[in-house]
Amino acid sequence: MRPQFLKTYALIRMEVSVESLTYSEQFIFQTHLYVVGIPFPPQHQTDCAMPRPLRFKEIEAFRAVMHTGTTTAAAQLLHTTQPSISRLLAQMQTGADLKLFDMHKGRLRPTAEARELFSTVQQHFVGLDRIERDLQGLRQFGAGTLRIGCTPALGLSIVPAALHNFLLHYPSTHISLQTLGTTQLREGLLHGQFDLVVSTMAIGSPELNASVLHQTQAVCVMHPGHPLALHSSLHVRDLENQLLLTLNSDDNIYLQLQRTMLEHDVRPSSTVETTYSSTICCLAAQGTGLGVVNPYVAATFASSLCIKPFLPECSVEVVLALPSHSAPSERTQCFVDELQKQLAP
Repeated sequence: MRPQFLKTYALIRMEVSVESLTYSEQFIFQTHLYVVGIPFPPQHQTDCAMPRPLRFKEIEAFRAVMHTGTTTAAAQLLHTTQPSISRLLAQMQTGADLKLFDMHKGRLRPTAEARELFSTVQQHFVGLDRIERDLQGLRQFGAGTLRIGCTPALGLSIVPAALHNFLLHYPSTHISLQTLGTTQLREGLLHGQFDLVVSTMAIGSPELNASVLHQTQAVCVMHPGHPLALHSSLHVRDLENQLLLTLNSDDNIYLQLQRTMLEHDVRPSSTVETTYSSTICCLAAQGTGLGVVNPYVAATFASSLCIKPFLPECSVEVVLALPSHSAPSERTQCFVDELQKQLAP
């Protein structure tokens, strides 16, 4: 009889102690025993081995062996070694106090208990497999949806170009783009309806992270045939007795323009008040008055408008707001980067 089998026999008969074996001898002994269902270390017949909770690595090894049929294939599946799988199986049998495998024609053969346990294990691993698939998707693509809120002027100007370039990086992303007023944008962001919002007005709230992406000046727009189109720039005094196209009274450009006209005692002949800068541009392009708007939307209508610098300057800002309770996703940051590229001089 080979020496290792002699030691195995002696150990089972309690003629030698487990502690007297070397590590390699313990492993050989353990491998011999687990296939016949003898606990390791062996217990004297008067001892009662108490089952213990199974460890995740043991269950994982068990599942891999049940899937592949051999400890070698299971080791390849789990990127480990065959002895490691054998050791985990032996530990699992001991911990479960159940015989899970026997040897049949030189191959492992699961017992009925093993098959029933495998069915339960599979049900629990379905959720784990889905988690892993989701993690792989997040590592590769980030969160799958990007919810953007912006003011209409930005929705007509810089946002479409930024979105086009963004989709070159994340082509499978579902985009939700909503154009709203600044108040609705702020409320939507606070209530978790957007991942980010961009506006041409300040978005103030202690619960939001707001920053200025770009700062520039408003411009004056008119029909190319307008008498004032010959000027290199327009001063607020040039608005005297003109049909003035203005935004609503809560708009930042409107407030600055009204203050400047009061300071210079300028009175237009009449006014047309509207909600959108794009409407002002369309009216001006038809020869109906002139207006002062942000340069982003003016550039969209550049082919049909005359656009002139306006003095004194009316400041225009592009403000980015993000929720303060969570860090931006990779998708969100990528879109912000594309916005900044569009705003770069």
